[in-house]
Amino acid sequence: MQYMTLIYSAPANEPKYGSPEFKAMMDGYNAFTAELKARGGFVAGDALKPTETATSVRVRGGKVETMDGPFAETKEHLGGYYVIEAADLDAAVKIAAMIPTAAFGTIEVRPVWS
Repeated sequence: MQYMTLIYSAPANEPKYGSPEFKAMMDGYNAFTAELKARGGFVAGDALKPTETATSVRVRGGKVETMDGPFAETKEHLGGYYVIEAADLDAAVKIAAMIPTAAFGTIEVRPVWS
């Protein structure tokens, strides 16, 4: 079964770009992705550009409205995702716990409707 893992974190809690902690986190992501691919559990995944680059779209009264940035006002931002293959929710949660951001952010796990 496929699961979407949505990676959320508050920018204030993330390692600063260029710091040794940032490098360690990225090394962790590279190792995690390589292991997931080796297991055959990787379907897709990417990092997202910062929320300042987002455009939210909605239709109200038949008119398309766009807004800069994410719609929800929240401290945690969606920073990336993986679509994984796992036997069940328990296995997907174990995989999600290996995502480096789980140490300081939140990983949401959702089954893909198929």
